[in-house]
Amino acid sequence: MTGKTVLVTGAARRIGRGIALRLAREGARVVIHYHTSEDEAWRTAEECGGAELVRANLESVAEIERMFQEVERRCGRLDGLVNNAARFTRVDPLEATEADWDFIHSVNLKAIFFCCQQAARLMKRQGEGRIVNISSLGGLRPWAMHAHYCASKAGVIMLTKALAKAFAPEISVNSVAPGVIAFGEMDQEAEGMVRATPMRRPGTADEVAGAVLYFLNAPTFVTGQILAVDGGLSLR
Repeated sequence: MTGKTVLVTGAARRIGRGIALRLAREGARVVIHYHTSEDEAWRTAEECGGAELVRANLESVAEIERMFQEVERRCGRLDGLVNNAARFTRVDPLEATEADWDFIHSVNLKAIFFCCQQAARLMKRQGEGRIVNISSLGGLRPWAMHAHYCASKAGVIMLTKALAKAFAPEISVNSVAPGVIAFGEMDQEAEGMVRATPMRRPGTADEVAGAVLYFLNAPTFVTGQILAVDGGLSLR
């Protein structure tokens, strides 16, 4: 990854932070996107060796467009995009409101499309690029109390496949679908999923980052693929 510029959305915390740190260790010039987690973003940037920071509300297409213009102005090029920023809520489908639906889909699906669009326009001018969308096991398997979330992540998976065709041959588009990734204490639902996981443990952010790194380094002949990093839970 030495010399390559990679933008990671939602990189201040959790999985995004793990991806940013891993890419920095591999020599990439990391650009860290954040919205409200400014203190955490600065700490992550420092641990990445002084990474670039960009702030944007991904609910706004105008702010997404401005973010990519800023990345191009400051970095000159963009070799990789990791669409990691996402929201997660638990809502009974019988009680879900329009606001519940929009809260999830505005970032989990709409923002990913427009980030892919802006990145691809820049990458097409360069002649190459790699896009990795973070989806979820919830996009592959139904979770009753997370129907709105599952729909958004299933949308990411189909969007990945459609854009892999649309952006070829210069740009590859792939997706990593994490299972249970632990950050501190887990609730009963997550603990139950871990017990059902063949590997009998939750995953780590660095394990997700390893899959992202593979797609960023893979030849463009690898495109439109979904890689579950879930300890085998999707096999059940």
